[in-house]
Amino acid sequence: MRIGELARRSGLTASRIRFYETEGLLNAVSRKANGYREYPSGALVILGIIVSAQRTGFSLDEIREILPADLTHWRRDELTDILRRKVADIEQMEKRLSQSKKEIRALIRKIEDQPQEACADNTQRLLKEFVPGSLKHGVTASKVMNPR
Repeated sequence: MRIGELARRSGLTASRIRFYETEGLLNAVSRKANGYREYPSGALVILGIIVSAQRTGFSLDEIREILPADLTHWRRDELTDILRRKVADIEQMEKRLSQSKKEIRALIRKIEDQPQEACADNTQRLLKEFVPGSLKHGVTASKVMNPR
């Protein structure tokens, strides 16, 4: 099928399909005498895998590792290892995000617990607490509020 039909059937733009081809993710593309790309029916499956993998957080390099040269020859052990590594990466990211969320919520509580009229003093205190070393390097509330 030509790129227009592949784009229509996959829901992707022709430029996105060409991008995947350029990145080496979509192989076995032939060209007709007129220069038009001709894609095999398996290209639709490959594009589906690429889109799904990106949606679940895989980078193009990781997708390149996953995709077999031939859809009938998946490397089961390698694939499961890659998928397990991705799950571990996601779990690490969840821990970091959870910690960041706790720190931001604590900062919000500290800001809300202070009277509004002491804004400069609160900023100075929060800088000292949440950005260690900031006051040692000459960062003051006035510099944060009016950077010049």
